[in-house]
Amino acid sequence: MYFIGIDVGTSAVKLLLVDETGKIRNSASAEYPLFFPQPGWSEQNPTDWWDAVGQCFRELLDGCDASLVAGIGVGGQMHGLVALDENDAVIRPAILWNDGRTQEETDWLNQVIGKEKLSQLTANIAFAGFTAPKLLWMKKHEPENFARISKIMLPKDYINYRLTGVHACDYSDASGMLLLDVANKCWSREMLEIVGVSEKQMPKLFESFQVIGTVKPETAKALGLPEGVKVVAGAGDNAAAAVGTGTVGDGACNISLGTSGTIFISSEKFGVDPNNALHAFAHADGTYHLMGCMLSAASCNKWFCDEILKTQDYAGEQVEITDEKLGRNRVFFLPYLMGERSPINDTDARGTFIGLSMDSARSDMMQAVLEGVAFAIRDSFEVARSLGIRIERSMLCGGGAKSPLWRKIMANVLDLPLDIPQTEEGPGYGGAMLAMVGCGQYASVKACADALVHTTETVLPEPALAERYEAAYRKFQKIYPAVKGLFRELQK
Repeated sequence: MYFIGIDVGTSAVKLLLVDETGKIRNSASAEYPLFFPQPGWSEQNPTDWWDAVGQCFRELLDGCDASLVAGIGVGGQMHGLVALDENDAVIRPAILWNDGRTQEETDWLNQVIGKEKLSQLTANIAFAGFTAPKLLWMKKHEPENFARISKIMLPKDYINYRLTGVHACDYSDASGMLLLDVANKCWSREMLEIVGVSEKQMPKLFESFQVIGTVKPETAKALGLPEGVKVVAGAGDNAAAAVGTGTVGDGACNISLGTSGTIFISSEKFGVDPNNALHAFAHADGTYHLMGCMLSAASCNKWFCDEILKTQDYAGEQVEITDEKLGRNRVFFLPYLMGERSPINDTDARGTFIGLSMDSARSDMMQAVLEGVAFAIRDSFEVARSLGIRIERSMLCGGGAKSPLWRKIMANVLDLPLDIPQTEEGPGYGGAMLAMVGCGQYASVKACADALVHTTETVLPEPALAERYEAAYRKFQKIYPAVKGLFRELQK
């Protein structure tokens, strides 16, 4: 049997064809545009996602026996607001996870409704990227569009709807909307009232591995699939990536260096960070997790190379960053290109180089970008440690993890062994694994992960280098508080 995993990313969609042993038989990807109508805004057209998925299906199944496809699981970018009208047509472009337009609405939720109240209702406070503030923004600035909303969905849910005709959402993805009572796994009626929407407008909730329906006959024919292919609810990209890296079970940890950067700590018990610097979400395996998310991670490297250095030779730009330079860089970089979520929750924050001098080289700035992302990930680790959570090792995945230099920097900044998974396919592979569980191939997500996920390498910290990075991190910690007050003023 074959299982298809779909990763609806921010820049592209990627499909994987995986057999029952976990071997990837084929893959296909297609890019789509990202729009920035105003500074700090970020949007995409949901129909572009679906068109890209259709394009990939034809490539994915070419030369394969499509009759063997049994199930589909989708992992996707979280928080994005997909608003459908009564005819299930998209009302406006989706407002994405890294969109920062909702500072006013976020402040109103945190300060007027109150962080304590929000945490009681949803286990989280408001962040600009979450879905609830986006709905409040739409209600105020686009009241005619807001009045037309019949269904509120997330990006991967739109793909599931186009596949099955079912309006569904899983608990992991719904956790990031600020509309879910995470502890009790149901929509919070009080939060829905605060935002001004009804439960009727929300999709039905499922565990990530539960089957929501089958691919519609006409859609199956168009995509080259047999009839009766099961579709599971899927998961938010971070939870799906965690499944794909085997980050299930109590205390397991995963770091993802994708467009965004995350620290993901799996837990069998529900728990909330009292300062709400880390998100308390449901996990795709049926349990819970704590998560810290920085908005710009590998995208910082892409931005610096593509837009500033005008090159796509990412590996070439790292050649001059030799071992003796690590932990000794006098140039620092705040990686807040799109504002920041965990743990500072500041939409006004921006990317900042500091420490430049006449002898600073191109490679020093490149090194500062890589180190700045690692330091910002460490910020979330520090919060987890302050809660008494012991993290003894972590998985490391995402596009940034393909860089041996960045892996070494991460291991020593965090002073942790980092395991590199054999399959570097993140959310798509996790989606395929969830489909396997939904189709009965495995009894649980944990059983599936134990059977299929293996590591190829462990990057160990080096005591002397970790000590140098400890000192550098303490300097990094002082930079944001020193310049914080300037950011909002610079936006005017």
